[in-house]
Amino acid sequence: MTPPGGPRVTFLGFTVPDDVLAEIMARDTIMPTQTHTFAWGLVRALRTAGCPVHLLSAAPVSGWPGNRQVRFRAGHFRQDDVDGQLLAFVNLLGLKHLTRFVAAWRTGGRALRERDTDVLLVHGVHSPFLWFGVLRARRRGVRVVPVLTDPPGVALPTDGRLVRLLRGLDVALVRAALARCSGVIALTPALADDFAPGRPRLVMEGIWAEPAAADRPASAGSTRDIVYAGGLSRAYGVDRLVEAFHGLPGDDLRLCLYGRGELAGWLREQAAVDQRIVPPELLPRAELLPRLRRAAVLVNPRPVDQDFVRWSFPSKIIEYLAAGVPVVSTRLPGIPPAYAPWLSYAEPDTPDGLRAAIGRLLDLPVAQARALGAGGARFVRETRNPTAQGCRMRDFLAGLTGLDGQRDAPVGAGAAVKERAG
Repeated sequence: MTPPGGPRVTFLGFTVPDDVLAEIMARDTIMPTQTHTFAWGLVRALRTAGCPVHLLSAAPVSGWPGNRQVRFRAGHFRQDDVDGQLLAFVNLLGLKHLTRFVAAWRTGGRALRERDTDVLLVHGVHSPFLWFGVLRARRRGVRVVPVLTDPPGVALPTDGRLVRLLRGLDVALVRAALARCSGVIALTPALADDFAPGRPRLVMEGIWAEPAAADRPASAGSTRDIVYAGGLSRAYGVDRLVEAFHGLPGDDLRLCLYGRGELAGWLREQAAVDQRIVPPELLPRAELLPRLRRAAVLVNPRPVDQDFVRWSFPSKIIEYLAAGVPVVSTRLPGIPPAYAPWLSYAEPDTPDGLRAAIGRLLDLPVAQARALGAGGARFVRETRNPTAQGCRMRDFLAGLTGLDGQRDAPVGAGAAVKERAG
């Protein structure tokens, strides 16, 4: 049972039921798996810490024609003993933002009245939701706290002139809204510094929300699997990983790539050339996690020279470490120093650097590799679990609302500080 005492939270964002996510994954060009996992991790952590939570959610879909469904209807849902409402919107350029704002105004305004909300937690930098908070929730005395997971207005290579113009306008709207919020929860310090300067902040890069697993089973068969899971794109360094793998000796090695993206066809061509490369697969989370636990090495090859990486913490790092497997990563600035003992950094972030880092882990004695994997799993399970992160969020939100010590469950001291980082 959830203990009483935390601020009452309405969570406005993209926290949809699992069956809705499955429908989106089947027809959309994007993979909102990490958004989904992180959102439900936030919900469970808050509830574990005693914060009642109600959900207001829009389907996390790409704009038409990336997703060819135009009209998304309102509805009610319940998952994991949490009640939520789906917001209606029209999935067309321009109308998507406008109709989401109208839906939030109507449905969200009613929910704030009926549920006596203390905090409106807004997932991401979606301007319609932020401005609903600024214009309506804030005037009701509700604290508006965005969760900053990405910078606003990231341009895509496929964006045309009109889309880029609209993205620039959206960035201005987001910055203006963030300046009026009570505080922010940010994955990295840079997100808070650059987009919400001067606002109270809690820096929290992620939540490990999987149940504790048994000891990792031995690798299947006679192969040692090097595994990547995520977007199959050059932006994430997948092409560099493949080039690095080509230079690794060993007939028992196998490169397994799980995900979807523009490199999927190219990867199938690479698999035809090098029989050690497995053609890419897109797997449900329940099937992916055992594959991660059976791997010899897990790899995050994202290049470090991209503009957005200073704002980014790759959520796969927590998932990789929790699998109990040695992990290679490029040294991204958004990864906190506390992770360093459990990661093998590829430096430089080139194919040669990745190859060397992977090779070092493959050369470790079995007992040492297992100890490294077990230490990383213990680190995330003990410090990034829902109870630890939920209590940090509860304390931070209670400090913003002035509810410190006013309800049954105690909250931590020092709630008025400007920053809390883990």
